[in-house]
Amino acid sequence: MKLQLKHARILDREWQTGSLFTFLAGFAIAGHDTEWFKAHAEMELRASELRIWELSWMPGLFQTEDYARAMFEAAGLLDIEAHLALRMKRQDVLNRDPCPIMRVFLDQGAIDQPVGDPEIMRAQLAAILERAQHPNITFRVVPRSVGAHMGRDGSFKIMTVGNADIAYTEACGGGRLVMDAAEVRSFRLRFDRISDRALPVDASIELITRVMEGLL
Repeated sequence: MKLQLKHARILDREWQTGSLFTFLAGFAIAGHDTEWFKAHAEMELRASELRIWELSWMPGLFQTEDYARAMFEAAGLLDIEAHLALRMKRQDVLNRDPCPIMRVFLDQGAIDQPVGDPEIMRAQLAAILERAQHPNITFRVVPRSVGAHMGRDGSFKIMTVGNADIAYTEACGGGRLVMDAAEVRSFRLRFDRISDRALPVDASIELITRVMEGLL
């Protein structure tokens, strides 16, 4: 059952979300499926907590310009500079004070699958290690050795905005915002299951460092 606009207004008032659900319900009612990524980016900027699982690429919030450009070129996108400007603008969230609490889980393939030349990849991993020094940001890696696990189904994130959690799941051709409470809980469970398979923070940083140092 879709969230009705009148119910969204009630939730916003009771939970003091800053019109979050009214905003999202408006997108859904208008049928702007192609606008879900834009809506997700706006929620990302407002989030107090972000839980990110990335299966294939470095998360957009942490990509260097050169890495993002190489990724866009590989995807065959047109007007790469416009895409790049939008990608870099999203990283404004990292400059907020206070910075949101961010728990980031990366599949090992995201750190050792080359994107661009070795210099680009080395700089990208160095940027991750630099961000990892922030007290509100943690990175953990799910090593290839764990084999099959729940996270293999695809990348997603959970954003806490106000008193509400919203999930965003990525897909080829466009992602999907998840507002249904039961479905969001399923993503939280999935995130916890991925956490069970991930390396501890220190071991993850050591692995990222080894991969970076191996790039010549």
